[in-house]
Formats: sequence, C-alpha cells, structure tokens
Amino acid sequence: MTATHPQFADLHGDIGVSFEFFPPKTEKMETALWDAIQTLAPLGPRFVSVTYGAGGSTRERTHATVARIERDTPLAAAAHLTCVEASKAEIEAVAEEYWAAGVRHIVALRGDPPVMGERFAPHPQGYASAADLVTGLKKLHPFEISVAAYPEVHPEAGSAQSDLDNLRRKIDAGATRAISQFFFSPDCFFRFRDAAAAAGITAEIVPGILPVTSVAQTRKFAGLCGAEIPGWMDRLFEGLDELPAARQLVSATIGAELCRQLYAGGERNFHFYTLNRAELAYAICHLLGVRPTDHSKEQAA
Repeated sequence: MTATHPQFADLHGDIGVSFEFFPPKTEKMETALWDAIQTLAPLGPRFVSVTYGAGGSTRERTHATVARIERDTPLAAAAHLTCVEASKAEIEAVAEEYWAAGVRHIVALRGDPPVMGERFAPHPQGYASAADLVTGLKKLHPFEISVAAYPEVHPEAGSAQSDLDNLRRKIDAGATRAISQFFFSPDCFFRFRDAAAAAGITAEIVPGILPVTSVAQTRKFAGLCGAEIPGWMDRLFEGLDELPAARQLVSATIGAELCRQLYAGGERNFHFYTLNRAELAYAICHLLGVRPTDHSKEQAA
C-alpha cells in the first residue's frame, strides 16, 4: 500500500505573509477593522497595507489608519498612494506626512479612474504613471515601494508584453517588489512569473490572494482587474447563500489549496486581500503552517 501524506503535512513554517485592509467609513467598520488587525497581528506579517480610494476619496481615513497602525501596533504599515486626480505637489505632501508619521513603505499605484469605465487621464500637474510616481517618491525619501503586477494582464494594457514592459519600468524606477492582483489558477501565476523572469525582472513578485466571501462581489472585482473566475468556483458556491459558515469553510479550502500549490511551485510569501475580515486569512495561514509566536503575542497585547 502506498503511503500518502496530507496536503498540508509537509509545510515547514517558512512562509511570510502580509495583509491588506481598507480604511473604515463608519465607527462600526472601524471596530471591525481593528478587531481584524488584532487577530492577524500575532502571525507576524511582513507588513500590512491600507488602500486608498479613487481621487483621494479616502485619503484622510487612509492616513489616519496607517498612522494609527504605525503608532499603536508593532506592525510595519504600508500606505497606498495613487496618481488619480492629484498634482505632484499634493502627492508629495501626502508622502511627506507619511514619512513624518514613521511610515517607510508605500504601495505606489497609478489608480483606477474615479468614474468606472472611463480611461485614466493624468492630472495636468500630476504623475502620468505608477513608474513616474515611484521615481518621484524615491527622490523624496528612501521609501520601500511595492507596485502592482497583473498575472492575467491589466485590462488597459495593449498586450501581455506591454504590461510586462510597464512592470519593468516600475521596478527600474526603484520599486522593491511587485504584489500581484488576485487570481485563482496557480498555473496562471507561474506563467506570469516565468515571463517576468524572462523579461529580466528580478524583483520579488508576491502572489495576491483573495479569500472569496461572495462570488458576486468577487466577480465585480475581477471585472475591474481582468481576473478570470473559473466555472468550478461558481459550482462550489452554489446553494450556500444562506449558509455563511459552510461558505466560509469552502472559501478557506479553496484559498489554502491555491496557496499550497503555489508553495509547491516555490512561492514562500503571500499577500492577502482581507476585505477587513480576519477569519479566512487566518485559517488559510494556519493551514500553511503559520503560527503566532510568543514574541508576536506579547507585541499584539
């Protein structure tokens, strides 16, 4: 009889994780966000990032959230910055505020147009691209900078090659790493990783993982970023609309299996789009062998 090993049996605790949150709009959402941060902090993430709305619509909330993480937790906070509807002077002023608050990591993005469906148009006195934004930030301070990567090609890119060329420009401008948009096929990520390496991109590319809480919501996100939702995922979530606990179990299983396949392919770092919920990301990390350390428990207390 052939011996078999459970899928998650041979993980060695050599995984690094990071988590993305969005700034809260209400007091109730703020409580939920800090509950999520306190739940995930003991896992010792490499960093946590906070998103930023189109046209600076959440700029103040993002700044307040990032500053509080930096001030009140042991976590390294990364702030999102975009080029949308802001002059270079405005963006640089925000970056200076982050530096003054102790924030040393920026997620630099071109950003989506404020009106869905419109094409991006740079501010007349603004940065025209994420690569230009990275260049500008690097002139201000020695920020650690993460940028976006698109395994299934950015919807506005002319081709996969032009998309890779753009990523190369962002890395050459001084970005530390790329974080991928979410995807559901490990082979899709591996093909992209290989193509990036062939294009001479040597910076780390971290797979972005979206634990699915709602297929409808995920489909909306996927439409914005060009990600494909496979038919089998629809089938797995059928009939679970009124069974949230079962839905969470299915979601954690899908997310953990994706990460396990990525791990088998050599990936050791994962970035989770948490949607300000901790349970799914925590469960997936647990299955991957990530455990709270005594040191991180003390820090999070």
